[in-house]
Amino acid sequence: MTDDIASAPATPEALTAAPGYQIRRLSQAYLAVWGRAVDPVLTGPQFAVLTAVRAAPGRDQRSMASAVALDTSTMADVARRLEGRGLIVRQTAADDGRRKLLFLTEEGERTLHEANRRARELDERLLEPFDPALRAYLMHLLTSLADHWEALAETLPTPAENLLCP
Repeated sequence: MTDDIASAPATPEALTAAPGYQIRRLSQAYLAVWGRAVDPVLTGPQFAVLTAVRAAPGRDQRSMASAVALDTSTMADVARRLEGRGLIVRQTAADDGRRKLLFLTEEGERTLHEANRRARELDERLLEPFDPALRAYLMHLLTSLADHWEALAETLPTPAENLLCP
């Protein structure tokens, strides 16, 4: 295996110069570190949902999806998994049987508390090379980039749509 790594070709500049490639590298590295440092079972999206439910208990699943940047089908899957693990309770809204209201269980509260502590420690380790001013600027840049890319995802035409429009 070491020989395979040593003989691997250099990453082409066309990739290293692409923001999407660097974002994917960061994402993959973060997922690997998350599993080791925070929780090998609780995923980032699950953590985000638990955090949002704690902040706004009793809100419906659809609004929670929006709050944590998940599509509604992914949110439904995440909520089912969290409910299956006993971390949340989904209650049907009295005024609309299609809406599911989300609440943390005691086990969900304990799990989130411990995961949040480890996640904040991980944040510190990830950002330790940067002084506080640079950390704030980096977070500003990352947030701006995420906002911009989310907007593009909603407005950019697909290749098929481009073919239809001369």
